[in-house]
Amino acid sequence: MQVKPSELKPREFYRILISAVAPRPIAWVSTVSKDGIANLAPFSFFNALCGAPPLLGFCPGIRAREVREVLGSPVKDTLQNIRDTGEFVVAVVTNDLVQPMNLTAGDYEASVDEFKLAGVTPRASQMVKPAQVAESPVNFECKVYQILDFGTETSGGSMVIGEVVAANLAESVLVDGCIDGNLLDLVGRMGGNQYSRTTDRFDLARPALDTTVK
Repeated sequence: MQVKPSELKPREFYRILISAVAPRPIAWVSTVSKDGIANLAPFSFFNALCGAPPLLGFCPGIRAREVREVLGSPVKDTLQNIRDTGEFVVAVVTNDLVQPMNLTAGDYEASVDEFKLAGVTPRASQMVKPAQVAESPVNFECKVYQILDFGTETSGGSMVIGEVVAANLAESVLVDGCIDGNLLDLVGRMGGNQYSRTTDRFDLARPALDTTVK
């Protein structure tokens, strides 16, 4: 079976993408509006992009039509805040934070503070204005490196690339000063409403350099 994006509605091919490209890490992104209102929202089009400079990227999509009609703008508050201020924080999502994270995934008026809505604790950052999620074991303070826009105002999205200016790590997930993956109970996003846990892990060494292979 071959499926061509040109023959489907964008939302239909989107469902294929998110079901097949999985599990995806979740960026729990905090921002502050130009009026000082805190915002917190999750994004699963997210990953680390480069080590030097240290870059993270996530992709806020355009709001659904029915949401645009109610809230009056196709642009999500997270993206608008980042365009206005150039700063954001990415917190990782552990299994015990799944329910609060899901609460912040809703569409709300820009005046809503999702930290309060989800019952999580804002902790002051040192290098940027947006707060960290205190309950998350890893928070990356970021400044905008580049924003790429795709598609149209009604079908598309943007890629926000941020340079990490500080990483805040909980002692509870560190061994000899490094993050121990066995101590992080991270979750990933699958297709639809499905999520996954990273509890089933294994080690696999990369092949050594072999110059005899032609």
